[in-house]
Amino acid sequence: MIKKLTRKILIKFKLTNFITKAYKLVFILVGKLPADQKLVMFESFHGKQFSCNPRAIYEYLKANDYPYKMVWSVHEEYQSTFEDHEIEYVKRLSLKWLFLMARSRYWVTNARLPLWIPKPDHTNYIQTWHGTPLKRLASDMEEVHMPGTDTAKYKKNFSREAKKWDYLISPNKYSTDIFARAFDFRNNMIETGYPRNDFLHQPDLHEVANNIKLSLNIPLDKKVILYAPTWRDDEFYTKGKYKFDIKLNLMKMKEQLGEDYVILLRMHYLISENIDVLEYEGFVYDVSNHSDIRELYVISDMLITDYSSVFFDYGNLKRPIIFFVYDIDKYRDTLRGFYFDFEREAPGPLVRTSDEVIQQIKTIHGNGFTPSDAFNSFYHKFCYLEDGNASKRVVERVFH
Repeated sequence: MIKKLTRKILIKFKLTNFITKAYKLVFILVGKLPADQKLVMFESFHGKQFSCNPRAIYEYLKANDYPYKMVWSVHEEYQSTFEDHEIEYVKRLSLKWLFLMARSRYWVTNARLPLWIPKPDHTNYIQTWHGTPLKRLASDMEEVHMPGTDTAKYKKNFSREAKKWDYLISPNKYSTDIFARAFDFRNNMIETGYPRNDFLHQPDLHEVANNIKLSLNIPLDKKVILYAPTWRDDEFYTKGKYKFDIKLNLMKMKEQLGEDYVILLRMHYLISENIDVLEYEGFVYDVSNHSDIRELYVISDMLITDYSSVFFDYGNLKRPIIFFVYDIDKYRDTLRGFYFDFEREAPGPLVRTSDEVIQQIKTIHGNGFTPSDAFNSFYHKFCYLEDGNASKRVVERVFH
């Protein structure tokens, strides 16, 4: 039986290998054809979302009538989002996708593309990335604990992919220095602020927030807490599918805060858990599949996170941030490590227990919120470029 199973796996591996090689060959051949000078291909988080910096750039191009044909690369399980928004898309890794990608003048994405994809000479690859780094990235990581790779292979592959990027967007000077080193990036760095945060600088945010709440059936008479943790490199099912065990005591929070608050749970896109919130109905809302986290920022009165880069974006709103870091010693010393003294410079309190989280929320509720000196220092270091015009700056630099 073991022999039969081994043979089956080997055949599947060889078949997958053959298909990849065939795709690559076709990609190279099609890439020799003249470019479609008006075609822009977009992708966000491996085709799973209509979100982030690619969405902001897409919306700016569309709103300002740029003469491009814009198509989204979409994972087959997430097509409904694009159909709902009436957005032109193609199924990721399909034959049609291959022909469009190979002849496109621009690629705009916020995460790495499959390593086997050869970038044609006529294509401008705009890597927007997806966050200001707290945790160490790529070649700055001492050890890699992710499935399906090892430290040397991970760093080598990351560097190979980054060499294809023609442009890399940076949200601030701090990120520029880290990206250049960690990604071994030597092409065009665009230090503009993140396009996705333009949404947070609209003049009518209160009205926008109420409309979003109504669309999600969030009560208008309750304050909103957004809980958005990141994934842990060493907690996974398989490659690309990560576990997450919520350590927040949601029942205790409901008992003590439910009269005034609701909680939105936003799991990282790599986390595969299906969160069962039925027993917290009316208090906890699972918004992990909501198309774009920027809308969740706008409707939230405060953020609870850990080491996720969401707090760099949320800082634009100058609202309270609580860091629930129950495993900070392990995360800091073993899994990733930090680029700066997080415990000293974080723009909000670091707590390790649910009771401490609840107490912090009650304190804010009773006393109101005034940004601390640490928060203001953080804002001026990381959010200073973001003024609602980052998309405009990127488009004017790249699209001609």
